[in-house]
Amino acid sequence: MKRLFTIIGIIAILFYISTAFINVDKQENSNNEKETTEVVSEKSSTQDTQSESAARKGISRFFDYSGFRNATPGHLLMLLVGLFFIFLAIKYDYEPLLLIPIGVGILIGNIPFMLNAGLKLGIYEEGSVMSYLYFGVTQGIYPPLIFLGIGAMTDFSSLISNPRLMLLGAAAQVGIFLTFLGALILGFRAPEAGAIGIIGGADGPTAIFLSSKLANGINILPDGTTVKNLIGPIAIAAYSYMALVPVIQPPIMKLLTTKKERIIRMKPPRTVSKLEKMLFPIIGLLLTAFISPSSLPLLGMLFFGNILKESGVTKRLADTARTSLIDIVTIILGLTIGASTQADVFLTEQSMLIFILGAISFMIATAGGIIFAKVMNLFLANDNKINPLVGAAGVSAVPDSARVVQNEGLKADPSNHLLMHAMAPNVAGVIGSAVAAGILLSFLL
Repeated sequence: MKRLFTIIGIIAILFYISTAFINVDKQENSNNEKETTEVVSEKSSTQDTQSESAARKGISRFFDYSGFRNATPGHLLMLLVGLFFIFLAIKYDYEPLLLIPIGVGILIGNIPFMLNAGLKLGIYEEGSVMSYLYFGVTQGIYPPLIFLGIGAMTDFSSLISNPRLMLLGAAAQVGIFLTFLGALILGFRAPEAGAIGIIGGADGPTAIFLSSKLANGINILPDGTTVKNLIGPIAIAAYSYMALVPVIQPPIMKLLTTKKERIIRMKPPRTVSKLEKMLFPIIGLLLTAFISPSSLPLLGMLFFGNILKESGVTKRLADTARTSLIDIVTIILGLTIGASTQADVFLTEQSMLIFILGAISFMIATAGGIIFAKVMNLFLANDNKINPLVGAAGVSAVPDSARVVQNEGLKADPSNHLLMHAMAPNVAGVIGSAVAAGILLSFLL
């Protein structure tokens, strides 16, 4: 406010200085003829009045276009949310590569401005710079590029060495389908419910990809109505729960396991040959594409990135995919997703329900992986049992969920390292959530 008053004061001073010069000019001219002086004086007075009126209008117009005039409680609330995201990233190191771009995006998207004034500032205004960047979100362009980078930095050795752990990644996807049913019960249309359910996979790019296809505010339903645009709330919910993995998962893991189960030692993974590493992405691509062709944009890029890594002859391309490319896309994706939380669009009853359903979905997915691991142990020999904590890594939050499993395992037994075992269901969860998204897309689009 001090800056605003300073600007207003400067404008007023300049106005009065210019008025003084005009008056001096008129006084010099008035020395020639008395009658002319009276006429000029009258005109000068009129002009002064008009100038003062124009200045007041200018100042008023300036204030009308400022953020102070257009701010609403919703804007202030979202600005606090953006600052909170940045705080979590810096103070507690919760997914800083995601939360800082998203937090800054929330700030940018909620700076108040005059709507419908043709300023082309908002992300939802046609022709604005932010809307052009947001195009990659609404058209599902950024998620496959993210998957390309993930594939180029992923080592599938732990999954190849112990394929049965892939079942834990599949079991964790139960949260997606249960949340889909819950969203239907709460009144969301089938495509919208499908996009909401995918939050349970804790996979931000997949959530964005599916919501850009099913809940984009464009598609027309059979009854003639248009689906809601839920991309912003779904993406924010997915990335929020990904960042809060170290907070959400440990209580569920402790609740569903005993001390005896948490100290189970698993056999070290066997050494995987280069040939196996090379064949896995090729076979995985063909198999998943035949099962769920709709997931091809995601899984095709995931396995392509892994082929670049494992082939050994495309090191430059693999390095670009896992460093520069994924960093650039992450910056743009996080910034635009954050900016899409414009208060007048984001703060709705549907957004709050999405956050609640997303949390439930994520918790069910975590519990599903743990419970399925316990069920598998019923059929395994004592020396071949699975530590149920590993099942929690079946969600797609790579590698944060695997790190949480490692930390919880070390708390129970400081010499029991579960990270490599947890990476198997973790990367399987990425594949599983993409396959689930493809299935939902093929049925609901």
